[in-house]
Amino acid sequence: MTAASSSSAACAPWRDYAAGETAERGPDVPYARSNNPRAGQWDDRMSASMIADYKRFLMTDGEGIRCSLYVSGCPFRCEHCWNSSIWDFRAGHEWTSALEDQILADLAESYVQGMTFLGGEPMLNTGILVPLARRIRAEFGREKDIWCWTGYTWEELHRPGETPDKAELLSLVDVLVDGRFIQGMKDTLLQFRGSANQRIIDVPASLESGEIVIWSKLHDLERHIPEIYAKERLAGEGTH
Repeated sequence: MTAASSSSAACAPWRDYAAGETAERGPDVPYARSNNPRAGQWDDRMSASMIADYKRFLMTDGEGIRCSLYVSGCPFRCEHCWNSSIWDFRAGHEWTSALEDQILADLAESYVQGMTFLGGEPMLNTGILVPLARRIRAEFGREKDIWCWTGYTWEELHRPGETPDKAELLSLVDVLVDGRFIQGMKDTLLQFRGSANQRIIDVPASLESGEIVIWSKLHDLERHIPEIYAKERLAGEGTH
């Protein structure tokens, strides 16, 4: 081991708290470059009811034009996480009823398709998100959809002993993007996710069928080298 790699290992914050579990935990879990919790180990008591950001009328956080709420705090601490600045549960500013009212007013715009929950870790901020999701359902029914990103896998959320608030939030969600971000599986051509282990899950269909149903509109991009460039490349290689 080199001095650099030794130093990196020494400061690595990751730990598999569920080492020894035999139950299915999902794709590429446990992962050596994130913290991996036991069932029920982490819950909403970790939350400080803080919001990192709220963004209106985006087209990047799910299908269509959306409103996106970024909650604070995430103990997964995935290597090269894009939002590592909000791992702290006290980052940002306090959640307020005024912000909730603003979100509902923004969602009422006819061109807005739905709401997105990101973070941070939404499943550890259910004290904010469950009441908000209930209110969205009460005011809009299924007219507005709800997307949610989580570091938990679908299988982990359904492990015996997991906290019931996570299941409640999940029941209010339409589409779930699940799993840790894994740097070694990063792929910029994936739709709405960063690494190939992550899945876009149709939540109502999955809950009804009892097995994972992938979102029907999934369309990842593919690398394509036009034939003319491929011929030129091969010709160039032949001259060396």
